[in-house]
Amino acid sequence: MKLQFQKNELLNGINIVSKAIPANTTMPILKCILIDASADEIRLTGNDMELGIETKVEGSILERGKLAIDAKLFYEIIRKLPEGELPVTITSDSRFNTTIECETAMFTIQAQDGEEFSYLPYIERDQYICLSQFTLKEAVRQTIFSTAPNDSNKMMGGELLEIRDNILKVVSLDGHRISIRNIELKDTYENRKVIVPGKTLSEISKILTGDNEKEVLIFFSKNHILFEFDNTIVVSRLIEGEYFKIDHMLSSDYETRVKVNKKEFMDNIDRAMILIRDSDRKPIILNVEDNNVNMKVKSSFGSMNADVMAHKSGKDIMIAFNPKFLLDALRVIDDEDVELYMMNPKSPCFIKDEAGTYIYLILPVNFINEA
Repeated sequence: MKLQFQKNELLNGINIVSKAIPANTTMPILKCILIDASADEIRLTGNDMELGIETKVEGSILERGKLAIDAKLFYEIIRKLPEGELPVTITSDSRFNTTIECETAMFTIQAQDGEEFSYLPYIERDQYICLSQFTLKEAVRQTIFSTAPNDSNKMMGGELLEIRDNILKVVSLDGHRISIRNIELKDTYENRKVIVPGKTLSEISKILTGDNEKEVLIFFSKNHILFEFDNTIVVSRLIEGEYFKIDHMLSSDYETRVKVNKKEFMDNIDRAMILIRDSDRKPIILNVEDNNVNMKVKSSFGSMNADVMAHKSGKDIMIAFNPKFLLDALRVIDDEDVELYMMNPKSPCFIKDEAGTYIYLILPVNFINEA
């Protein structure tokens, strides 16, 4: 095999597929990137058997072939080659002795037989939805923070994608909060529910350009989901099982509704967190009275007291939250003002808009000893 690339093109391809290389594995071949130039184009692939990424890289095929190179070694070599428009040449013999050359730099390494590499599972391209790269990237950004990737419950480490006619609902939860985004699609599709690992969505969002003019096609099979965009394919296993019945957790009832300026509200929460350490678990206490929200924090480092002007309807309420959970939700809301709906100090708070494009549910915390 003999191939030529521009350094930046090759490095970009390596960066994309490296997101599917496992940190720890007992199978050495999975630590490799497959270079497949056996046909008329060059494709790189990474596959950890749960998540697989394949991308097309521009280059010249001087001699066809296929081999697998250790991903970490490959990345470091290409990254440190001379800068500029100089070609990078990769040559391999029948025993997979491989040379990588650029100008005066030359590396000789031992690669592996590409035939031993695990290919991505085949997925039929008949059941799918289509949306813009921008929309998908935003939907992930606005929900991924409330997954629980280290939790023993796999469901909490994934996100629900539910399609109903022309609406895509994206849901995540971690036992303390729920994030929901409802997205209107251009077309109507067959109803479907799948649970996608949070890692998959997180890695995809890093690859997506976020271009509103470019589309992502999402294909479904019984056990897998496939994302296709630009010159890249991402295939992931789905999480099996029935997702939590979140509709039972949502309510339109409230005793207090308060509307505040998002930036002012966020800034005060941010200031309060200066005094809070993770080990403290100190809450921020909101005292809603008339047209004012008093925000109070007290910790071993000191205390903070601030007032935010608000528009309130319903009853006065004193309620407390983990400030990080409030801040996580507020950061991904684009509206200038936000509305909080509360029932009592022990019931969930809802941050949502009237159109229902987003809903954030946050459980309150006990503050009796803090007030």
